[in-house]
Amino acid sequence: MEYSPPPLFKQGAPARVKMMVFACISIALLLADSRVRTLQTVRKVAGTILYPLQMAALMPRDAIYGVGDYFSSLSALEKQVRELKRQQIASALLLQQAQQRVAENNQLRRLIDAREHLPIKSMLAEILYDARDVNSRKIILDRGSQQGLVLGLPVIDHQGVVGQVTRVFPFTSEVTLLTDKEQAIPVQLLRNGLRSVAYGRGKAGTLELRFTAPNADIQVGDIVVTSGLDGVYPAGLAVARVSQVENSAAGSFGGVICQPLGGISNHTQLLVLLSVPDMPPRPPDEEQRQPRKHNNKMGPIKDPAREADGNAAAAAAPAAAGAPAAVAGAGTAAAPAANNNGAPGLMPVMPAARPAPAPTGVTETATPATSTNALTGAPPGARAPAAAPAKAKEPVR
Repeated sequence: MEYSPPPLFKQGAPARVKMMVFACISIALLLADSRVRTLQTVRKVAGTILYPLQMAALMPRDAIYGVGDYFSSLSALEKQVRELKRQQIASALLLQQAQQRVAENNQLRRLIDAREHLPIKSMLAEILYDARDVNSRKIILDRGSQQGLVLGLPVIDHQGVVGQVTRVFPFTSEVTLLTDKEQAIPVQLLRNGLRSVAYGRGKAGTLELRFTAPNADIQVGDIVVTSGLDGVYPAGLAVARVSQVENSAAGSFGGVICQPLGGISNHTQLLVLLSVPDMPPRPPDEEQRQPRKHNNKMGPIKDPAREADGNAAAAAAPAAAGAPAAVAGAGTAAAPAANNNGAPGLMPVMPAARPAPAPTGVTETATPATSTNALTGAPPGARAPAAAPAKAKEPVR
């Protein structure tokens, strides 16, 4: 019986021989593929067949990598979002500041341009805040007495008049706007020169031209400028634009509402005029005369012409009558008698020679003259001059 090992344990060619055979086959295939490129189709077919198996084998690894990438990407995205939000806020703040600076620069340019056209010295000021009283229209500026501000200085912007300095502190000052109820400014229409006074209307933020005639030539859209009559605001500064005109024939005055051109709602820079226009000096005040006490009686009024005529006639009467002493005595006695109803010393001495044209009158009235001359101490023949004061009362009455 022949003994042979089982098929499992049968040994074929030696391992070295097998290795040499397969090595030669591999070299031959490499040379054939590199020279002739005959295995490309085989490689493609093999790659296509093995691709699903390859993907199935790589699926666990890809799943692990995907989970790690997801969480890392999520944290990175959250951090990036926070950084972008912070940059957005910073950019918005910078944009607002840039826009504010652009607006401020434009306002300053306009103020400087207006300052160059003004004939008087001015100063730039910035608004700090509004006044505490909500019922008034007042603001606080960052300029005070240390910078040369005084009471009454006008405040303007590039469009028109804003208000007037009403209170001054060392480093700040208070400005009352034109729209305040306690403010008034003399104005005139630019179109026809009609003058009026504009009064503030408080919270309404408008101006009113009061005491204008119902038929006044005022139209909507007219520009109102300062007239300069108050000596505070220079003439020709823009104040407001007429927005409403109410003409009522039944009323004594018409209603005119104006919208101010200048304001503080869109900017914080203003211009303070440091000097007021030169005005002519005011005339001196008249002296107040103290009334004289006349015991409620009217005194006669002196007439220089009649007084001169009376003195001349009194000087000529003694030569015609031949009794100088009698004429003087009669004139002296007649003047005080006429002053019994008036102030003493104001009754003029009237001429005494008018009623004595001839000596015949003296002879006819010799008897009354004797009694009269007995009172006056004058010689007879002076009766005619004594009758003159009786007619002197007629002009006084």
